[in-house]
Amino acid sequence: MIYRPLFFITGLVLSKMAVFMYFPMTLAFYEDSLGGVEFLTAIVITHIASFIFIYLGGEKQRSRLGVREMFLLTTGVWVLASLFAALPFVLIEHISYSDAFFETMSGITTTGSTVLHNLDTMHPSILLWRSILQWLGGVGFIVMGVAILPFLNVGGMRLFQTESSDWSDKAESKTRRVAIDILMVYLFLSLCCFAGYRLAGMSTFDAVNHAMTTISTGGYSTSDGSMGHFSKGAHWNAILFMFLGGLPFLLFIRAVNRRSLLPLLKDAQIQGFIKLIIACTASLTLYLTLSGQFNWLDALRLSMFNVVSVITTTGFGLDDFLTWGDFSVMMFFALLFVGACSGSTTGGIKIFRFQIAFSLLKRQLMLLMHPHGIFPQKYNNRLVGDDILRSLIAFVLAYLATIIIAALLLTLLGASAMTALTAAITAVSNVGPGLVAEIGPSGNFAHFPDASKWILSLCMLMGRLEILTVVVMFTRHFWRR
Repeated sequence: MIYRPLFFITGLVLSKMAVFMYFPMTLAFYEDSLGGVEFLTAIVITHIASFIFIYLGGEKQRSRLGVREMFLLTTGVWVLASLFAALPFVLIEHISYSDAFFETMSGITTTGSTVLHNLDTMHPSILLWRSILQWLGGVGFIVMGVAILPFLNVGGMRLFQTESSDWSDKAESKTRRVAIDILMVYLFLSLCCFAGYRLAGMSTFDAVNHAMTTISTGGYSTSDGSMGHFSKGAHWNAILFMFLGGLPFLLFIRAVNRRSLLPLLKDAQIQGFIKLIIACTASLTLYLTLSGQFNWLDALRLSMFNVVSVITTTGFGLDDFLTWGDFSVMMFFALLFVGACSGSTTGGIKIFRFQIAFSLLKRQLMLLMHPHGIFPQKYNNRLVGDDILRSLIAFVLAYLATIIIAALLLTLLGASAMTALTAAITAVSNVGPGLVAEIGPSGNFAHFPDASKWILSLCMLMGRLEILTVVVMFTRHFWRR
């Protein structure tokens, strides 16, 4: 395994992480509030670490990274970035490093679970840093999902392999161009989201933070009341941009290049995503209206907001859906697993895997009736090979196994069965809130023991990196020469 390029790239990532710390540091000094010196300390430490990694890596090399190096780099960068990004939480909020790492991992994986409270009176610099972490994590995962995961064929992602997933020297410039295009789209949507929040009455500070955590489908807020603290106009703006954050960003680029919405409208994954939102919103709206809990307009707004928030794994809270009745709880339990589209900022199993699974089921039923028939397995007019199906099945099994193992460990550490199960699901799916009161839309994870927080942090990382990217490094064969 070639380590020097890995050190070099890791050093570059840490240096960029340190650069983004300048924004909350500047805010702290500008407002003459606590946090400026602490952020400066974190910046110095992170820069020193980045210089060490760059030195160990030597001069920039043209060494081509193999599959094992890509797996190690993908996981290592996210872990090391979180280790150093946690420093401001320790220095400013004076919380334990376990809490700080949990908060950071939750941010950078765009999960949205938190151990912090009293957000309304918290130092603005820390609130901004939380939002920046989610914004960076969102765009980082999109680029990884387009350029790296298809190359590694994680969980059937090779189905989305494009020129930007080709890591040959010839395609390097195309990969870089696609990454820049994705960043431009991401920036544009972030600015539009910010403008929408400002028009809805948010302050500039709140609008900046929520724009970053909405388009990244992260879910961090500047208030303990989450989106319930803001106007109805802000709720509709959040619905729109959570939805857009759940779409494949590569298709945004194609739509812009072709000056047509057809690439978005004709995509099977997006069609399934929209149909699921409509079906869940309609049924939940009807349920809330007929049960007399809300008038139909409020029921529609609350239903659509929470459905989109959970499906896109954003995790913004608006009212406590745990109090709406068993039907809503069961619906949201099912939605915890789903996720939105591949190539978006969201977590979860993803729509395309469910679509392929149902297509496979349909194919098997047809074979039962016509044993000698030939029924090609296709998705988006592309043939689905056996290698993709095997990878998809392995991903789902690993996904469920991770949840079960994590839940068992959490129960050993004192959590109740339901708390452990929903905590594990929401961590692996990168959703944020669980389905019990203590970790639900109105709760947080502060009461969990440190060991549980480290387990959940690992679950968040595994969910963000599509499970197998992390699991493969725990095998003996991975480390053999």
